[in-house]
Amino acid sequence: MDPRTLFKLSYGIYVVSSKLGDLLNGQIANTVFQVTSEPQTIAVCINKQNLTHEFIEKSKVFAVSILGKSAPMPLMGRFGFKSGRELNKFEETRFRPGQTGAPIVLENSIGFVEAEVVGSLSVGTHTIFVGKVVNAEPLADEEPMTYAYYHEVKRGKSPKTAPTYIKEEPGKQVEGKAADTKREQSMEKTMQKYKCTVCEYVYDPAKGDPDSGVKPGTPFEKLPADWVCPVCGADKSAFEKVS
Repeated sequence: MDPRTLFKLSYGIYVVSSKLGDLLNGQIANTVFQVTSEPQTIAVCINKQNLTHEFIEKSKVFAVSILGKSAPMPLMGRFGFKSGRELNKFEETRFRPGQTGAPIVLENSIGFVEAEVVGSLSVGTHTIFVGKVVNAEPLADEEPMTYAYYHEVKRGKSPKTAPTYIKEEPGKQVEGKAADTKREQSMEKTMQKYKCTVCEYVYDPAKGDPDSGVKPGTPFEKLPADWVCPVCGADKSAFEKVS
């Protein structure tokens, strides 16, 4: 069996959030789907280890903020690779409380759906929460970010607690965009790649990090001292050579 086949399934990229008393938290999720239209219900799949799971389980409410294609990697790194037990994810995020009190992300969000939990199903490491929709609004006229776009264009990774996480084996790469130019292929053979030990993002000198102003052909050693992982925000000390 080739688990990479599962990457062919279509998903979006969302921030699923909830509240517990005065506390707020949220996380990146890609397993969000509409269950029924009458009554309107949606479902989200959340890892049991995540703080967001605890919030939803106890408060019985959640909100889904739909991210657009222009959403930057630092935003997804903040909600996808940081724990709400260690920082307030909404401290530097523009948001507003929804009808249920769950926070709705306003920056880079093209719409949101709020729901009250009406049922749940334990599925091993995760719980599927089913919620009755109580509010929904569009916020921007932009295409939603898909899971495929996140991986192939943004070159993002899935956290290990994600329901779609698949460990990549040496020599096996997820199918992506068309082959790079001959110049990039030549540089890939001669320039050392580095991997983030936090989120497994691989810095490839041949491609650089254009979103951060780093041009293709820039060796890892020449990156600015304040450069951070574009996915999770870890600094250069968290990187190791790819053997």
